[in-house]
Amino acid sequence: MAKRRTLKAFEDMRAISHFRCNRENLRGKRVGNAASLLPTLGLLLLVLSSTSQADTFTDADFNRHVEQLKKKLPSNEFSIVVSRPFVVIGDEGAEAVKEHSERTVKWAVDKLKQDFFTKDPNEILDIWLFRDAASYQKNALLLFGEKPSTPYGYYSSTHKALIMNIETGGGTLVHEIVHPFMEANFPACPPWLNEGLGSLYEQSGEVDGHIHGFTNWRLPGLQQAIKAGTVPSFRSLTSLDSRGFYNEDKGTNYGQSRYLCYYLQQKGLLIKFYREFHLNQKRDPTGYQSLKKILGEPDMRGFKTKWQRYVLGLTR
Repeated sequence: MAKRRTLKAFEDMRAISHFRCNRENLRGKRVGNAASLLPTLGLLLLVLSSTSQADTFTDADFNRHVEQLKKKLPSNEFSIVVSRPFVVIGDEGAEAVKEHSERTVKWAVDKLKQDFFTKDPNEILDIWLFRDAASYQKNALLLFGEKPSTPYGYYSSTHKALIMNIETGGGTLVHEIVHPFMEANFPACPPWLNEGLGSLYEQSGEVDGHIHGFTNWRLPGLQQAIKAGTVPSFRSLTSLDSRGFYNEDKGTNYGQSRYLCYYLQQKGLLIKFYREFHLNQKRDPTGYQSLKKILGEPDMRGFKTKWQRYVLGLTR
């Protein structure tokens, strides 16, 4: 039975083994057949270049970072736990902060790296876990000079921090952990996938040893938009830039992106799609062609109709 728990790196040896197998198959054949190896070679080079940059920061680097953090803690109620590649700071009490760092942060990092990401963020990032809304609002303003625009939490690349109201649960934390990893591994990732993957895991657990998103509060709004006929084509969704995604019908864009990722996950295609898109991002900057290929759907209008029926049949 699937184990639900609310909330390695990329399979480099597997890729290397696949490359060796293809190399053996080429022996005695024309050199022209080597073209078939190009996707695998590209994947292998990605793995090797990424793993060589992993674990850049030493214990001494983290120790220095923690010492600097101690100087700006808002009060002595805060405790600090290093959970690579993050440093977790919270005011719930030392045991609670440690539990969040192990059961949510470390778990999410390990599972996301197992399936998607090979590189850690390029800098040591802080995760601030404020115990309630009052602490969240007060200390976000005190530490970062800004009032949060969401009651749950957010990632600020400017402040190199994830800033969370942990009273609302760990789901948003897992969502926001996706973003710095995407930033490090796929800087050109379009917003639909960045937010689609992040929001997929804001309600997540573990199935067969892998991170797995479940249906959540975004479903009813998307179902209403489907019934109203206001959900855009997948070509339009994938083509949105940040301004269009976040400012134009934001709720539907998030919901459509999440449940496209959910559909891919349920069909066993999500990881395959991510790797295909990442490998071909220069030729396919929106991911639309990669999506068509992995789905095996040349008629995306027909697929949208099928996908909408699928979504309407889901329950929370």
